[in-house]
Amino acid sequence: MPTVDIDGIATHYEVVGSGPPLLMFSPGGFNARLENWGTHGVYKGLNLVARLSAEYSCVLFDRRESGRSGGRVQSLAWRDYAAQGKGLLDHLGLRRAHLMGGCVGCSAVAEFAVRYPESTGGLILYSPAGGARYRMLQHARFAEHEVFTRAHGLAAVAELARTEGRSFSQDARVGPWAPVLHTDADFAALDLEWYLLALRGTARTLFDRDTVPGPDPEDLMRVAAPALIVPGQDASHATSAARFLEECLPHPTYWDAPVPAQTEETTLPLLLDFLEAS
Repeated sequence: MPTVDIDGIATHYEVVGSGPPLLMFSPGGFNARLENWGTHGVYKGLNLVARLSAEYSCVLFDRRESGRSGGRVQSLAWRDYAAQGKGLLDHLGLRRAHLMGGCVGCSAVAEFAVRYPESTGGLILYSPAGGARYRMLQHARFAEHEVFTRAHGLAAVAELARTEGRSFSQDARVGPWAPVLHTDADFAALDLEWYLLALRGTARTLFDRDTVPGPDPEDLMRVAAPALIVPGQDASHATSAARFLEECLPHPTYWDAPVPAQTEETTLPLLLDFLEAS
């Protein structure tokens, strides 16, 4: 699979299929790898990539600080994730694409649509992450990492990340830059207080509300692209998060189906019909 440098960060990607481009922002929280479209949570058994790539060029990638993509310690914001997707489109010579986000990828899709309207086709927002419990879980995860880092130091964080091989979503102690620590020899030498400021800034900026994190409602209300919203129904993918997007986006189609009813047989025709119409 190829890798491209986007703003100094290696992005691992794959293009599957042929036809109009569909840029897919992976699910999986802080472990948002392209493989998750077939292995993670509600996406198991949906066969999304195989079915969609029969009619579309599916552009898949590991989000920065996830999988085989690189990263950089900084205060992260949703615009950074959106910019990675835009940079990948530019690299591939694609002026415009449909967008699909799964889980936390929905926030990046929404940010992309706000920042790059000229490059945005139809939006598929599948099981958007959000809700009060989701925000509290993320803040608790960042707090646990800060406690561990203060107690043991950055060298211990790097060693734990390298030896355990777990993501921030799996073990809060390793922090949001865990995949990068396998190759970043300079991480342990960072100033601790500088690092903690970047950590707190990331938590505050990424998870600042009890709805879907990302663009403000006023910005969502200016998105011209049509959107298909497929709700989740658990502590990290509250149905209220999907309803928030329905409320704010000007041209929503809301599929009011419980998660058990979202099967390959029911989901794929809906997605394909929406993409064809948009």
